[in-house]
Amino acid sequence: MSQMNRRRALQLLAALGTTGFVAACGSDSDAEPTADRSPVKIGLITPQAGGFKSIGDDITNGFQLFLDLHDQRLGGHPVELLTADEGDTAKTGKAAVEGLLKQGVLALTGVVNSAVMIGIRDTVEQARVPLIGSNASPSSLQSVFYIWRTSYVLDEAGRALGRYLRDQLPANGRVAIIMPENVGSSDVVRGFRQEFGASDPRIRDEETYTNATSNPGKTTYASDITKALAKKPTAVFCFFAGAAAVEFIKQLREKFAGPIYAPGFLTEGNVLENLKDNALGIQTALNYSADLNNTSNRVFASAYRKKYQVTPTTYAMASYDAAQVLDQAIQLAGGKPTPQQVNLALGKIGQIDSPRGIWQFNQPRTPQQKWYLREVQRDGQVMSNVLINELATLG
Repeated sequence: MSQMNRRRALQLLAALGTTGFVAACGSDSDAEPTADRSPVKIGLITPQAGGFKSIGDDITNGFQLFLDLHDQRLGGHPVELLTADEGDTAKTGKAAVEGLLKQGVLALTGVVNSAVMIGIRDTVEQARVPLIGSNASPSSLQSVFYIWRTSYVLDEAGRALGRYLRDQLPANGRVAIIMPENVGSSDVVRGFRQEFGASDPRIRDEETYTNATSNPGKTTYASDITKALAKKPTAVFCFFAGAAAVEFIKQLREKFAGPIYAPGFLTEGNVLENLKDNALGIQTALNYSADLNNTSNRVFASAYRKKYQVTPTTYAMASYDAAQVLDQAIQLAGGKPTPQQVNLALGKIGQIDSPRGIWQFNQPRTPQQKWYLREVQRDGQVMSNVLINELATLG
């Protein structure tokens, strides 16, 4: 690495608050100089078409940004980033993983769909290659050794909002719960009811479950919304993302003008651009806001906006952090890392200085982290998820 690049890496790492100069470019005492370290292959699994493609794009962008800021290296090794389409089923996700494993990847990352994550569990564990998931994280994914997640567990989003709404909703209020019938919804609802109080009369009505498609039509949710609103709720709690979030909110707003609460995926990314005024006032809970005021986020958000001309999302941030933990783990594993050595090193890296704030892996290999309340407000000519306050530390 040139002296100029070494100096730039040092400056970036000082701003990002990572493990230091060694993590980026080695030191004079390294047994093997960083410049001589062999290339490593990392497999990135994301949906490359369909309703979740925009989330997959954010995940790709976040990981690539970290590489851009670190001379296309992880742990001092030049990186060859291999991509594969997870599709939208467990079968397509498994095929993507198997294809990457055949190419000799040192580690895997990505995965948007919870059904895909569950479907690839055994393949990853049997291959003994670490997967740092940067989105999908169903609570049913238990007793894993090679699967880590830099995102969240879905019930935490429900818990964070349940605790908040329990105190904010009037005594005579009532919440309608509307969710797609998929793996993640049961996690979100369980967490929400747990913290709100399962016996609280304000949430005693049963949930209304909708079609789980990621590409809904203009009337997909109409009958389910009518059913949910029949008991005259004062607020709606829902759980959608991507293209489904856009259509659901548009159809809901035709019949309901009251407050809407949701895990933050409802208003992440290009959803706000498509919803425009329909999104105003929606409050969400998420583990990240692009306007968090810490050094790591200022560096990350600024670089992300400069490169991609958009505000970073939680999906991009979690993928950036997946690259960050891989960087540290591969560095700890030494000059000739194996997948098993990297996996063991992941358990030793400690606290991560992240754009979301400091976090660390807990025993189930998911983040212990802060959750924030955000509200959609107008920022000039654009809509923005504005940070309101901190809700809880969960995980």
